[in-house]
Amino acid sequence: MLLLHPMATVKVVIIEDDLSIQRLYKTKLELEGFEVTVADNGKDGLSTARRVMPDIILLDLRMPLLNGEETLAKLRAEEWGANIRVIILTNVSRDEAPTSLRFLGVSRYIVKAHHTPAQVVEAIKDVLLIS
Repeated sequence: MLLLHPMATVKVVIIEDDLSIQRLYKTKLELEGFEVTVADNGKDGLSTARRVMPDIILLDLRMPLLNGEETLAKLRAEEWGANIRVIILTNVSRDEAPTSLRFLGVSRYIVKAHHTPAQVVEAIKDVLLIS
């Protein structure tokens, strides 16, 4: 289990193709003290995550090149990505979500339209056990 000291810099990778949403969450998380790196699609997201080695990834499902499900499957298939915490942050309802997600180690499933950025920050803190 990952337990971070409250003063430790938490590295977050946001994999999101909507640039306005990407900027919104990047700004909010940086204001909260997180170190944030972004990627516009699943393919770039994997290489970014490999380079950054984040504590947690915020992953959209509907994206070009590799969708979120494919990205997560490739992440989990690699030793370095097997245990990185992942929060799905999407506008795809749980009912429409790919069933394989439950087998790919998702920490949370958050529908963007139903949560504020502040609630997403709280979910990150909860998943990483930081206050």
